[in-house]
Amino acid sequence: KVIQGYIKIMKNCMIGILLSFWVAVSPAFYFHSGEREEKCIIEDIPGDTLITGSYKVQQWDTHEQVFLESAPGLGMFVTITAPTKELLLSKLYGPQATFSFTSHSPGEYNICLQSNSTKLISFGGSRLRIHLDIRVGENFFDEAIAQAKDKVNEVNFRLGHLIQQIDHISKEQSYHREREEYFRLTSEETNSNILWWALAQTLILILVGVWQIKSLRDFFIAKKLV
Repeated sequence: KVIQGYIKIMKNCMIGILLSFWVAVSPAFYFHSGEREEKCIIEDIPGDTLITGSYKVQQWDTHEQVFLESAPGLGMFVTITAPTKELLLSKLYGPQATFSFTSHSPGEYNICLQSNSTKLISFGGSRLRIHLDIRVGENFFDEAIAQAKDKVNEVNFRLGHLIQQIDHISKEQSYHREREEYFRLTSEETNSNILWWALAQTLILILVGVWQIKSLRDFFIAKKLV
């Protein structure tokens, strides 16, 4: 039993390590935005999951023809909308910030960013580059590990980290199973509708054919051609 428990712990640790590697290498991206232009992305997220986002805004320098490393004085409105159209977050941040929220139900969440610049302030010809990194299911146990005073606390924090990651994997799998079931039912319903439509078309063609034959027969009888 001790050996089986040790093997189970090792499996869980390997799963957590693989997930940590996946989170670490998940690529961030950037996009360009105009003055007070709202840009949105859609994230398909399972329920009861922590989502952490961080961004950095760069200002275009018209003289140097490059994007500066920072955009002082510029703010960004961050708006998060749930699949039910519920507003989860609407807050003004600075040119570089981190935000987070928890998904209460699975589905597609809209994450929108909009600069608060106006015509009275010129930000490099209204050209901004926004670096955005969205992480799903990440937690902050690593910071606690760095502050741990002894090995026991460090091991406890790491185990808690792995448990949360395993729980996130389980939620992801459950969510994907629900999506697969939904798509399967939709496909079956669509195929069923196509079958009934094909049968209806066939019946209509048969009825039209019978009606045409009867009309021709009545026409020939009326003209005494038969």
